[in-house]
Amino acid sequence: MTDKLFNVSEQVVLVSGGSRGIGKALARGFAARGAQVVITGRETGTLEAAAEEISTGSHAVKTVVCDVADSGQIEEAVKRVIADCGHIDTLLNVAGVNIRQPANDFSAEQFDFVLDINLRGAFFMAQQVGRHLVERGTGSVVNIDSLNSHSPLTNVTPYAMSKCGLNGMTQALAREWGPAGVRVNGLAPGFILTDLTQQLWSDPTMQEWGRFNTPLGRLGEPDDLVGTAIFLASPAAAWLTGQTIYVDGGLISGRNWPIPGDGGQSR
Repeated sequence: MTDKLFNVSEQVVLVSGGSRGIGKALARGFAARGAQVVITGRETGTLEAAAEEISTGSHAVKTVVCDVADSGQIEEAVKRVIADCGHIDTLLNVAGVNIRQPANDFSAEQFDFVLDINLRGAFFMAQQVGRHLVERGTGSVVNIDSLNSHSPLTNVTPYAMSKCGLNGMTQALAREWGPAGVRVNGLAPGFILTDLTQQLWSDPTMQEWGRFNTPLGRLGEPDDLVGTAIFLASPAAAWLTGQTIYVDGGLISGRNWPIPGDGGQSR
């Protein structure tokens, strides 16, 4: 790019949960723009396949096996990335899971599974990378939030709790690390079609409901999030921190009236 405003080339970008879905799309987007990308995930085979798929030109995507539910693995993974790449410029905190069922049916183990990855894991990943960024006096963290931190959906209570916590973490870390030159922001997707949500959105009723309530009239794709992530990591967002940007096709702007033939407009 001749204009450096949105340039992320030569950045070292660590993508937690980068082997599939949103994480892989973001990793591909940064790699295509010249960043040195490292992706983490729990499964070696899935990681290596993703890295091979999204590597581009002279910038081969690197992999590090890391289960973010294990803080010890996070510490070792971050140390390895710094040793291999010299430093980290941007963390994309993507790793996340969900279980859809009524709150009354959750076991303690299921609750811990969701919170350990979505919130505890995100915190300790940010902490380990954040220490390095603060020491360098520069860098960016982008936490992948959710529309559930704005208006929770039914039957995903622990997931919504984790994302509300992540939203608070984004604001709190922005205040703590801002004086050191480190920015922390959130990116909250709307209804996104991924491998993990394919079964849910393959239901025609669900698809119609999602499109009806999204002003732009379609469900999102992981690639729809790349532009905002690039912006948040780039010099263009140099004075932006503590914010969560909802990339949702307008979903949180309100709800349509379910009146047949009304086109969503009340009379």
